Amino acid sequence: MKKKVLSVLLSVMLTAAMMGCGSTEKEAEVPAQSTETAEAEASGEDGAAEDKQEESSTEVKVLKVAMECGYAPYNWTQPDDANGAVPINDSSDYAYGYDVMIAKKIAEELGYELQIVKLDWDSLVPAVQSGTIDCVIAGQSITSERLEMVDFSTPYYYASIVGLVKNDGPYAEAAGLADLKGATCTSQLGTIWYDVCLPQIEDAQIQPAQESAPAMLVALESGRTDLIVTDMPTAMAACVAYPDLKLLDFSGSEDDFAVSEEEINIGISVQKGNTKLLDGINSVLAGMTTEDFDSMMQEAISVQPLSE
Repeated sequence: MKKKVLSVLLSVMLTAAMMGCGSTEKEAEVPAQSTETAEAEASGEDGAAEDKQEESSTEVKVLKVAMECGYAPYNWTQPDDANGAVPINDSSDYAYGYDVMIAKKIAEELGYELQIVKLDWDSLVPAVQSGTIDCVIAGQSITSERLEMVDFSTPYYYASIVGLVKNDGPYAEAAGLADLKGATCTSQLGTIWYDVCLPQIEDAQIQPAQESAPAMLVALESGRTDLIVTDMPTAMAACVAYPDLKLLDFSGSEDDFAVSEEEINIGISVQKGNTKLLDGINSVLAGMTTEDFDSMMQEAISVQPLSE
């Protein structure tokens, strides 16, 4: 009897032990499967996040820069990408010149794709104001009047004021403003050359302003006017295009054009309040010297196309 009871007890204990072992083994399998699934899901989520981040980081920022594309050596239009010219938006032509060089440097250092937009001179400021373009790099003087409409960067060039006449004209030997008395003269519309400088010439016969820099050069070359007033880079480029022109530089004399610093400082205009872009532009210009600006301008003058 005792043996039978003992045998039954042993059988029950053995069965319980086996059930216990089976339960433990099963429970160990479930978490392992859950962990693998969780890791796979986590890996998928991380991969998706990385893909999204990579997609976001590859988005290209575009910097829309406006200029006339007809104001050598600051900017001009050419038929190909020679010397590093940039395509003009909505055109088969390309833009190059000093302004394009500066625009390329700014876009590169700030991580933008550069887009050049060709606009008439009088359309430049309104385009910045409306936000149609991001900035203007077009040889603009930093005047008080313009500062009421747009914000300006620090200067990216310092352009002194000079005159241009024909080599064989009546004013070829002028040594100061007094020698230009009574001259028939003109300059470009909407510039300090026309609005501020020409009235300083005694008894000047001031003709209507020309719509563009090439137009005022043609007026002089054709003999329709005796004198045009412009800045040094424009005059230097003009003398390359028209060998029969002479540059009149009165700087350093007591009989020179009277202009303020703001009128000869050339800056980049942005929409008022666009401090992020303005600060970025200024950070690039701060890393450049006057010698850098002059060197780039000389390069632009050396590769400019001859005026048509």
